[in-house]
Amino acid sequence: MTTFAVSAVAAAAIMATSASAQTALRGASLFDEEHAYTKTLREFERLVTENYDGEVSFDISLNGELGDESDFVTFLQQGVAIDYAIMAPSNMATFAPSIPLMDMPFLFRDLEHWNTALSSGVMAPLEAELLEKANIRVIGYAGGGVRNLASAEPIANIDDLTGHQMRVMGAPIQAQIFSAIQAAPSAIAYNEVYNAIQTGVIGGFENEAASIQNLKFYEVAPNITLTRHAITVRPLVMSESTFSALPADLQAVVLEAGSEAGAFGRELESRQDGEKMQEMIDAGQIFVTEFENREALLEMVIPVQDAYAAELGATELLEAIRAQ
Repeated sequence: MTTFAVSAVAAAAIMATSASAQTALRGASLFDEEHAYTKTLREFERLVTENYDGEVSFDISLNGELGDESDFVTFLQQGVAIDYAIMAPSNMATFAPSIPLMDMPFLFRDLEHWNTALSSGVMAPLEAELLEKANIRVIGYAGGGVRNLASAEPIANIDDLTGHQMRVMGAPIQAQIFSAIQAAPSAIAYNEVYNAIQTGVIGGFENEAASIQNLKFYEVAPNITLTRHAITVRPLVMSESTFSALPADLQAVVLEAGSEAGAFGRELESRQDGEKMQEMIDAGQIFVTEFENREALLEMVIPVQDAYAAELGATELLEAIRAQ
């Protein structure tokens, strides 16, 4: 009996040690398996599994099962329910006020500048603020959707844009930027945009090809003007409570996998963005126009960008991004 009891205790101890040796990580996505963000998270999982000698398991909650991105931020900050996710910078602004600088219109000259900036480490000051104030660590950068104007009537140049009634996102910097390029922006709830354009309350809005296609905005705003005023930045993040508890060798693998998965996600979303735009063109759903003298728009927004960066204490960061 004594021998049996000792053996049972020993076996239980071995099983407990084995179980504790496996690290379980929980992810979350607002979307299904086909979305670029979910595919990027799956690539992150694959890279960690492939490059780590220990045992790691992953479990992702999809389709917003755990709430929206504001819920994700809370969970990550508190170190509960979620260990990793991809999110818009604006949703982390409650904890890190400077982080929306990543989403400022006309921040990036083009896709090459955007990719260079995200690969260069220039965003380190924003990452440090997020880590210190929100307990959230950036481990990579996804994104890549290009935002353009979509309107009921064609817009080809600054004259057409002047006074154009358009919907913008609610952040004040959005209205300030579009006012600087002579448009007449207003913050309208996203679910009201279609009807607002259809009834003439506004003449258009700005968005990525995927949203224009998925929600059939081309039915009321078939004219796409290639201002390329924003290229989305979507940080791949991990709760610092989770990261700091990982073994040092796994931390190194996570950081490398995050960086590589982010690059994978940027290429994927950028490619899909172009494909969706072409699908709508081929279907005769949209008519695409290059904006004449886009360089003038970049010059017109500089004072607004400078003032916004100064307000955030991020002047040096803005200059560093521009210098990339």
